[in-house]
Amino acid sequence: MRRNHRVFLIVTFLVLAALSCQLGTALGGGTPEATGTNAPEQGNVILEDDFSSSDWGTGTDPDSSLEYANEALQMIIFTKNYFVWSVPNDEDYNSTHMEVTATNNNSDPTTAFGIICHQQVTSDSFYYFAITPAGQYAIAKAAAPQKDVFLTNNNQWQYSDFVQANAPSYRIGADCGNGTLTLYVDGQQVDSVSDTTYTDGGVALFVWSGEDVASANVTFDDFLMKELP
Repeated sequence: MRRNHRVFLIVTFLVLAALSCQLGTALGGGTPEATGTNAPEQGNVILEDDFSSSDWGTGTDPDSSLEYANEALQMIIFTKNYFVWSVPNDEDYNSTHMEVTATNNNSDPTTAFGIICHQQVTSDSFYYFAITPAGQYAIAKAAAPQKDVFLTNNNQWQYSDFVQANAPSYRIGADCGNGTLTLYVDGQQVDSVSDTTYTDGGVALFVWSGEDVASANVTFDDFLMKELP
């Protein structure tokens, strides 16, 4: 996957080429059986942010807007199939559990949003944990200049009972470290995979507009990052 991008402050905006598995298409069959696995207790707090201060990257241009609003971080996209993220700092982390509350502000069901980890400084390469208002999810690996690979569900989006369709908000969690990537939603484990391509890197929050809809609007609040045991 070839990306054209530019840097604005510490926020990177990406126009994504077509993926082999697009939002809202090539869906996996059926709904995974609910396991009822709760998110485990984690270690010491590394970073906690209620977005009452402006530490994350912000910026506005014709394609998107990332700005603080009502003591939260709001990401709005005005362009189809557009991926935007914001980072809290330039630190690298190697074994973390992260959580954030994402509020869906009437975004299209094909909008995706979530958490990035192990972001590489010298390339557009990272892991990301994505959910959609339609109730889909994916754990994926970006490795520029290749196409993104969904590590879950045979490289396809999939529905989960734990990702409630059109919920007002979602508490998204992610374990990233020790070769394991685990996605949680509202305290329940959705899926887990193993991959050792990246062993450390930066963290970020992201929103990705749908392939056919030139709009997305998601607000993030109450970010928490802890050490994995």
